[in-house]
Amino acid sequence: MFIFDSSTLILTAKMDLLDLFLSEIGMEVAIPRAVEEECCGAKKTLDALTIQKAVDESRITVRSVRNRKLVLKLEEDFTMGRGESEAIALALQEKAQLVGIDDKHGINACKLSGVPFTTAVAILLRSRQKGLIERNDALVRLSLLARHGRYKSSILEDAKRKLEGQQ
Repeated sequence: MFIFDSSTLILTAKMDLLDLFLSEIGMEVAIPRAVEEECCGAKKTLDALTIQKAVDESRITVRSVRNRKLVLKLEEDFTMGRGESEAIALALQEKAQLVGIDDKHGINACKLSGVPFTTAVAILLRSRQKGLIERNDALVRLSLLARHGRYKSSILEDAKRKLEGQQ
């Protein structure tokens, strides 16, 4: 199972990679309730509608986190929002193979909890590596990540170098 956090799910949708990702991942993709609310709650943006459509079509399942104490502990210990905390708690509950998370505190929580994780940048790089998107298309999508994400310039420069180096 792959579990998305809000920021990674939104960024994947903003770079128009969500549908391709869902068709190629080869495992169940789930989100906790808090992530659904954060992504689809009141917004009617293109990314919110794309995510809602994937949920409505059951390509993304919404799951409840049973251990509310763990969610609160993660929030408190790592100064994270509800979405990040629920995503990690759900990953632990379901023994997920991977969590998509871009939040620095969330990444630290994953490392300390032993939860394997990836980021929106890594999803983009892997999509290119697998030949799912062309190099120029990947570079355009990276510029969208630069615009919408909160990445250090060194992360974006490294990703650009990797993309430019791939044939």
